[in-house]
Amino acid sequence: MREGWISAVLVAGFALAAAGPLLAQQRTWPPEITIMEEEEPEPPATPPPPANPTRRLRTQTTAPALQPDLDPSDQLSPSQMKQAMPAASGALSSKPSHPATPAATSAMTEPRAAAAIPSGPAAFRAVECSGPFASDSGNLSLAMAFDSRNVIFTEVDGGPIGKVPASVVFPEDPKRRLEVWWSDPASRTRIYLIVINGQSGWTAPRGLRLGLNLAEMEKLNRKPFKLKGFNKNNVASVSDWDGGALADLPGDCKASASLRADPKAPVDAVTALSVDHEFSSADPAMRAIKPTINEILIGY
Repeated sequence: MREGWISAVLVAGFALAAAGPLLAQQRTWPPEITIMEEEEPEPPATPPPPANPTRRLRTQTTAPALQPDLDPSDQLSPSQMKQAMPAASGALSSKPSHPATPAATSAMTEPRAAAAIPSGPAAFRAVECSGPFASDSGNLSLAMAFDSRNVIFTEVDGGPIGKVPASVVFPEDPKRRLEVWWSDPASRTRIYLIVINGQSGWTAPRGLRLGLNLAEMEKLNRKPFKLKGFNKNNVASVSDWDGGALADLPGDCKASASLRADPKAPVDAVTALSVDHEFSSADPAMRAIKPTINEILIGY
């Protein structure tokens, strides 16, 4: 068997010598070498055309120059160049060189969150008298909890006392806005008061929130409570939870609320419930005014 291989190699060598000039033009495309028995005649001087040109194109790294001595059918046309262009430096290819795991694919395709705090209800609507809202908290704690971009120090409306310096959480979003007043405004430390008003969606401990009516407040408190009558702005305020659930909050904080009379309530009926007197939430005259919470105060 070994002698047969040697004879085949010698025969192939003579064939290559005879086809030398043509092979010099087709150096990138060597002809197939056929192992032949000793009794076979010498192969023709002109090698047969390649059996699978497509296979050669896949191994071609650069496009050869056109050869004037070759037939037009043997030339490499531009339409045969199928190799994809490499991606620009620093850019990601449209297809990774290795299969990506599902986690890696998700990381490449999903955008990063723009804000540190999500906008869902559970992310911002509960004020607890602990954590960033604890009595010994400061502005730094708010910035760490809600991202410093979402906390500003400014002046807010303090009602009868005028402007008050305070930190405001989510100042540009009325539904997430929250005011924090400080016992030491200079250092912005030690919470004095947390104010929920306007369109804010925050809730105080035990579920107290804006828009609740007297009956709903009694349900949270588990009993009727007491209020001061309406002032000149048609606003009444809780004066005593009367030992109900809202009188004892976790974290040693206290909550109060202001209620605005229904705009459709008769003026005489509102005036009769003067701010100089205290009334029960169960009083029929007070119920007839249909007041609802318009501001919640949580203090230490």
